[in-house]
Amino acid sequence: MIQASAQQAKSCVELLKEFRLKGTDARGEKLYFAGVGRRDVYNVTAPFLDEGEWVIAGRVEDRASERSSIMFFVEKNGKWTPREGAPVFELQDPFFTFVRGELVLGGVQVFFDPDDPHYVTTWRTVFYRGYRVRELREFAQGPLTMKDVRLVDQQNGTIGVFTRPMPVGDARAMIGYAEISDLDELTEELMANAEVLKGQFLKVEWGGANEIHLLNNGKLGVLGHVAWMDYGNIRHYYPMVFALDPATRAHTPLKLIATRNLFPEGPAKRPDLEDVLFSGGLRRNGDGTATLYTGVSDAEAARIVIEDPFVEYEA
Repeated sequence: MIQASAQQAKSCVELLKEFRLKGTDARGEKLYFAGVGRRDVYNVTAPFLDEGEWVIAGRVEDRASERSSIMFFVEKNGKWTPREGAPVFELQDPFFTFVRGELVLGGVQVFFDPDDPHYVTTWRTVFYRGYRVRELREFAQGPLTMKDVRLVDQQNGTIGVFTRPMPVGDARAMIGYAEISDLDELTEELMANAEVLKGQFLKVEWGGANEIHLLNNGKLGVLGHVAWMDYGNIRHYYPMVFALDPATRAHTPLKLIATRNLFPEGPAKRPDLEDVLFSGGLRRNGDGTATLYTGVSDAEAARIVIEDPFVEYEA
């Protein structure tokens, strides 16, 4: 049962202590990619079925650049290779869902200073729709500076919309929620004015939704991330989950589900990004476990089998 949301936000340090006290034997594994030259592939989605084939989307870019592409991959002989004939989008951080049987794919469009190709001026979320990857067409854009907008098809016929406004007053960033009855209603105004969920992050920390799961009781299981900045601008990102009752907007406290040390050692895009896991997607396996797909240190992709974090919200 989801109680009314009167809880106080816990810091990332407190959430990390709780996770470590619980303990886990889970260990992650790297995903290996071919056919992209020397470029990195990270911040991948979970696999999804398209025209009878399991596909993942991933962020592909040079180690020294933020100019990235979303590409689609299929697994062959233990390696993920670019899918023949699939489109390529000049976006970052792909995500997907299915709304009334239609594939909705999105990513982050980044704008660069024309005089400094390494300096990002702003960004926004862009949405595509279609019944197949090869038929995707753009249909909506989010407000400038808003990442982490996610959609979910609900039992009552509405579409839940999670947003990530920043800043919100003196808070760095928060998660918002709204509902629409049709994808054509997904407008910048709707996303900009979504109701903000309270009591999730400290004002100096931030987070966002990465993927939404419709639970068997009609509640929404949210896979997301929570983050903080250490001295010297060192970033720490952790995969987290919570549940939302869309009827009342009550939500559970956040809980972490993985940390960087559960995955093999590897490179980082920059030294300040070593302790970064960016939740890409989660497949519920139906046996009490789930497989989390995640970006690692902004340079690699990995997966890990963990206890299904949404089971407790369906009791």
